[in-house]
Amino acid sequence: MGLPTVHPKAIDGGDPRNVRGDPITGERFYSRDFMQQEWDHMWKRIWHVAGRENEIPEPGDFMVHDFMHESVICVRQDDGTIRAFYNACRHRGQRLAWDEGHVDAFTCPYHGWVWGRDGLLVDLPDPDDFPQGNPCGTRRLKELQCDTWGSFVWYTMDPNAPPLMEYLDPMPDLYRHWPMDRLVRVANMRIALDANWKFASENFSESYHTRTAHPQVPAWIDQDHWTSVFEMFPAGHGRIVQPGRPSLRDRPADGEAVPFDDILRAWDIDPARYPDYETKVMKGWEDLQKAKQEKWREKGYAHYEHMTPTELTDSPHNVVFPNVTLSFLPDDVIFFRTEPHPDDPNKCYFDLWHMVFPVEGVDEAQTMAGPRPLEEAERVHRVFDQGRGVPEMHGQIVFQDMMLAEGQQRGWRSQGYDDAYLAGQETRVRRWHEVLNDYLEGRR
Repeated sequence: MGLPTVHPKAIDGGDPRNVRGDPITGERFYSRDFMQQEWDHMWKRIWHVAGRENEIPEPGDFMVHDFMHESVICVRQDDGTIRAFYNACRHRGQRLAWDEGHVDAFTCPYHGWVWGRDGLLVDLPDPDDFPQGNPCGTRRLKELQCDTWGSFVWYTMDPNAPPLMEYLDPMPDLYRHWPMDRLVRVANMRIALDANWKFASENFSESYHTRTAHPQVPAWIDQDHWTSVFEMFPAGHGRIVQPGRPSLRDRPADGEAVPFDDILRAWDIDPARYPDYETKVMKGWEDLQKAKQEKWREKGYAHYEHMTPTELTDSPHNVVFPNVTLSFLPDDVIFFRTEPHPDDPNKCYFDLWHMVFPVEGVDEAQTMAGPRPLEEAERVHRVFDQGRGVPEMHGQIVFQDMMLAEGQQRGWRSQGYDDAYLAGQETRVRRWHEVLNDYLEGRR
């Protein structure tokens, strides 16, 4: 009952025979030339997340997404749709907006050109002084493809890019049972890291590091590679699905706290009912699925309504190519994203959004940054500074990941590193780099 299943479009992400074997050399993490290739051939072609739909609920509400040296405005239209425009006046290039807000029209602060929120030029000083003709009513802001999925606003700089649903396939199908529009973003952080942006995409493409870097995890998520499902998808995305139960590779010592016991008790399951630890883990996992299916309504977990047994208990961790990571847990969705520094390949920005589903009678959320009220959080900016910049996150899983970033960056620059020597369960790491190579070399 309730075992993770493999999606029909998936390629086995635990079998190294499914990758070409492209080397993962160090210079791709620190070379300015490689950074430029990524901009020229990959970043301008993929779909980016600008923000969440609920940030711009009303016509005229807009958000600004700055990416390297580019900037994009996404603005809600009168008909409820969202359109995206480059954040540059078509007169002489002046930036139109610096932050989110609300407008009837965008007015250039330099020469006063007025652009409607549909992108059309509606007014300007001295319209009769243009030898080439009055641009009012004909000139438009340069528009980009824009769409929504998962409560997120997406855009792409490539006018010929595939539609968003095609680009994300099969993610929308995999997570159709999560009511994403109900999520509340209770933590919203941007953290400056001294590492190349690819550190996170690599790190979140494998769980081989868990027992070393995150020793607390196997007590409640079974991350053993023989019980995990590894999947790679044609568009370059990948995921791992792991049972939401302890690993049987570890057995707690007598008297040691067992986090899984608290999870069982929360759903009225007595951990003492099982004759031994192995039975508690395996049968308790199945009983937990049944209890959640039967009791979600009375306990106020309305978002469980359409979830399957494994969706109610397990841990699917996804990398959406190239730089977005989404963990779809039963009660929350965690969004990680790294974006490159505009000029230095040795630096990046790490975005952390912790989003939770409201539960009846609960007005506080436990997040990676500590307890938070159940309300939309303001964005905060931090410098990681070897952990000193985010003291409230000490001991958390993502903090442990970020603590490794600078050491990884330095190691990639060492003459002692020439290529990764990967375990089978790390196959998705090489596959991710091969998809990046496909972009850079014109195969995608």
